[in-house]
Amino acid sequence: MCGIVGYIGDKNASPILVEGLKKLEYRGYDSAGVAVYDDNKINIRKKKGRLAILDEEVQKNPVKGSMGIGHTRWATHGAPSDINSHPHCNGDCSIAIVHNGIIENYMELKEELIEKGYRFLSETDTEVIAHLIDYLYDTDILSAVQAAVKKLKGSFALGVMSTKDPGKIIAIRKDSPLVVGLGERENFIASDIPAILNHTRRVYLLDDNEIAILTQDNVTVLDKYGEEVGKQVFKVDWDAADAEKGGYDYFMHKEIHEQPKALRDTMTSRISRENDDIVLDQIKLGKEELEEINKVYIVACGTAYHAGLVGKFAIEKYARIPVETEIASEFRYRNPIIDEKTLLIVLSQSGETADTLAAMRQVKEHGGRVMAITNVIGSTISREADDVMYTWAGPEIAVASTKAYTTQLVCVYMIALHLGLLKETITKDYADKIREALLRAPEDIEYVLKQEEKIKEFAYKNFKVEDVFFLGRGLDNYVAMEGSLKMKEISYIHSEAYPAGELKHGTIALVVDGTIIIALCTQEELFEKMMSNIKEVKARGAYILAFAQEKNKAIEKEADEVFYIKDTEDDIASIATVVYLQILAYYLSVARGCDVDKPRNLAKSVTVE
Repeated sequence: MCGIVGYIGDKNASPILVEGLKKLEYRGYDSAGVAVYDDNKINIRKKKGRLAILDEEVQKNPVKGSMGIGHTRWATHGAPSDINSHPHCNGDCSIAIVHNGIIENYMELKEELIEKGYRFLSETDTEVIAHLIDYLYDTDILSAVQAAVKKLKGSFALGVMSTKDPGKIIAIRKDSPLVVGLGERENFIASDIPAILNHTRRVYLLDDNEIAILTQDNVTVLDKYGEEVGKQVFKVDWDAADAEKGGYDYFMHKEIHEQPKALRDTMTSRISRENDDIVLDQIKLGKEELEEINKVYIVACGTAYHAGLVGKFAIEKYARIPVETEIASEFRYRNPIIDEKTLLIVLSQSGETADTLAAMRQVKEHGGRVMAITNVIGSTISREADDVMYTWAGPEIAVASTKAYTTQLVCVYMIALHLGLLKETITKDYADKIREALLRAPEDIEYVLKQEEKIKEFAYKNFKVEDVFFLGRGLDNYVAMEGSLKMKEISYIHSEAYPAGELKHGTIALVVDGTIIIALCTQEELFEKMMSNIKEVKARGAYILAFAQEKNKAIEKEADEVFYIKDTEDDIASIATVVYLQILAYYLSVARGCDVDKPRNLAKSVTVE
């Protein structure tokens, strides 16, 4: 979850490093630092807290030089502090490193190094790497890094530089993302492309165990055996402005409003009103292969897991294949039944989520097939999956996912329709009906966005509330779970989502006079049951904020406030409904003075366990 940047060229490195770190703030961090090589010395500036504190320190005590590395840290080993911040160095600071990941055997290595006379200043696992490279240094920094990583267990992306080998940055990755940017008389490393997009659009996407040697004029990539790799240059085709706020106060607000476009982009060339076929570009699963599948798992984390629950519903309904949806961090510890007839579908916005990656690798080890839904071309998950479907959401910077989620919903529906048609468990006419509803979804969201001021008004009247409950049945229950997560993530209001049918099994004991309950009532066949549930909690003093399709005006007889979505197929109603809940969470967060884009303790891409 940490962010890494590195620069080597003919410009002053310090401002380029700080600029790159600012582009990585969305990954989450508690401290930041830079190390710059100048005149055979490595000068380090690092501070606990926001990047503004580091920026001020660098302005006050400048570090000059045209080679450097930088880092935003999210604490894993050792509390947030100046000392525990990266970069870390060896005893005489002739070697400096930045590290994203977790070294599982760091205590064992640390004890060995202490016995050899090394002193440690921090509590981190990262400082161990700096001393280990020093201990193994013989003739050059590359050989020392190669020797060191052979002793490391865990995940890591590393940027390394040394006064003993000036004019060179070494970068290596294993289970943590790292890219190399290719410039003119300058080169870069970064955890994510936005950090270097203002300087280059040509990048190498490093694979696991690849090591890059950067000089001002050249980049060489080696595999784990030390053989040179002929890397393909990946050309970034999205605009740097896509990663900026574009006039909105927060990235999340901008990304909420980008959802109609994101959905249209995701569906373009895949489904249309003119073409009867569903075209799923890089999904090669055909009818014969599908007939061999007897087990489907959908595995994901957080918001993507909620999209996976909708995927389970859609695949079981359209393709009549049993599906289990599992949280990735739990999946591999329960000894799941996997063989060559297993299909695993993983969802990950970043394509780098550590637990999801571990789950897919486990399935592949047992001969199963992996299908991935991700937003990042060239990500580890996209490269290792057998089939890939990209959500064309564009960069999502806010930690709380919005447009990535709704585009994931569109993808799981398209996949479910595709499987249903292959198996002939749905008719062409039925598939066309769902397809038409999907194509209308961007317009349905645009209708919701027009009600934004009314949602804002509700939020500003109720922002001091400390407990909110979400109720829904069927698909609405999954939307309730996502709406509750959004509220918790960014407004820090305690909220819980419950299947409405479970009210009498304990939940109703929490309802007292004035309790706010958000009732999702978009499913036609479950509408009357939801009305009964609303009456139950109203009788106990609850205040009801309800969401329904326009055709169900009867909801107004029971709810205190109602917001409508355009009439649509029940299966697709969740796509528009969740946008209301995103907007509600956003304005509650703003009203409470929270950091909307960077909520406390959270990170955008969880690349460590």
